[in-house]
Amino acid sequence: MNSDRGAVQQTFDFLSEGGPTRLAELLRPESTDPARSDQPALSASPADALMEQVVDVENLQRAWRQVRRNRGAPGPDGMTIKQFEGWSGENWSRVRQQLLDGTYRPSPVRRKTIPKDGGVGVRLLGIPNVLDRLIQQAICQVLTPIFDPGFSESSFGFRPGRSAHGAAKRVQQIIRQGYAWCVDVDLSKFFDRVQHDVLMSSVSRKVHDGRLLRLIGHYLRAGVMVEGVLQPTPEGSPQGGPLSPLLSNILLDNLDKELERRGLRFVRYADDFQIFVRSERSAQRVFESVQRYLTQRLKLVVNEQKSSVRAARGCEYLGFTFVGPRVTIKVSAKKLKAFKRRIKELTGRSRGISMHRRLTDLNRYLRGWIGYFGLARQFDDFVGLDGWIRRRVRMCYWKQWRYPRTKVRHLVQLGVDREMAIKHAISRKRYWRMSRMPAMRYAMPNKWLEQQGLLSLKHLWGQLAPLRGTA
Repeated sequence: MNSDRGAVQQTFDFLSEGGPTRLAELLRPESTDPARSDQPALSASPADALMEQVVDVENLQRAWRQVRRNRGAPGPDGMTIKQFEGWSGENWSRVRQQLLDGTYRPSPVRRKTIPKDGGVGVRLLGIPNVLDRLIQQAICQVLTPIFDPGFSESSFGFRPGRSAHGAAKRVQQIIRQGYAWCVDVDLSKFFDRVQHDVLMSSVSRKVHDGRLLRLIGHYLRAGVMVEGVLQPTPEGSPQGGPLSPLLSNILLDNLDKELERRGLRFVRYADDFQIFVRSERSAQRVFESVQRYLTQRLKLVVNEQKSSVRAARGCEYLGFTFVGPRVTIKVSAKKLKAFKRRIKELTGRSRGISMHRRLTDLNRYLRGWIGYFGLARQFDDFVGLDGWIRRRVRMCYWKQWRYPRTKVRHLVQLGVDREMAIKHAISRKRYWRMSRMPAMRYAMPNKWLEQQGLLSLKHLWGQLAPLRGTA
């Protein structure tokens, strides 16, 4: 993208009305240099004029690229990303003026429920319209440079340059320093129970633009559409929009500052946090005081059934567990169980899809899973999982061949003796048992499965050695 006005207009042409000339009148009369994607929306400017930064053309360009990259399902209006490009050309000037005047009103979000890990309970999501996703992303880009530098070094969730891997390494480091007890506090339905007045009070400490404060308040109270019926949202910050993670960090930064004031070691990723102390007695005392602070000051609800005081070694955090004298990071048993359950779904015999599609879906899941859990040092476990996955893939091939004549033909083509191929083809043994028979391993060795495109966890784990570093 060039620095002249025309190039900027072409990049942002989905917001144009009447061509490049009209776009220049709507968004900015003077030519500007394009902002790099890794830079803040604008340099420092008065905190009471932030709405101009939100609707700035360069900020909106970055916001639109992010929204388009994230894709996402339509909101209550049913408008897709592609349809929005055409709609915005005729309507953006009106929306922009409403934002500047402080009269814009967000639409309700669409309720979406997804099962939680383990299948116990559901998580409530709120899917905004594409327009509101764009505006929220633009707001987030303006507010992040204002709030993020002041966040705690022990906060890792939804922050630039930070991740769950950094949080897990910090937990490992703290336990190695001799903090033997862990205070694990679970916030019950955090995103659904955030009190708007407490949250807005935290936001207003650094944001003094009344238009932006009112807009954020309107987003919090926009309501949710459940099966076509509008339900009010007097509390909570629905997950699903770009602004919700930042707002959660702004609210819980109050907790971070309180824990730092007390000199406590802790790690927080969004609403998931653990505090570490040296003795069990201290852990009990900290748990009670932190619970009082959360309920009385931040008006949050602590799930006492899931909250506990436990030994730091062996505790679980963000899907990892920390075990042994060296505090080795491993995948928790719960996550391994969920992994095997998902693999069984992807390699189910009755899915009715081609092996190419099955391997594509399987590889996509394996890449994503090991990309996150590659931090764990479980080489032997990953080797064992590889063997189990290959056996399930062999079972899928055996099921797909279906008829004895087809099985014989494929086995012979893969180098199996015809007499042995016939014995296997007419066997009454079940698919899972047949998948480990000698002829099956001979016909479909590891090398052959690799040629078909099946990825290896062991190989992917080896490629992620820099990720583990000193973990």
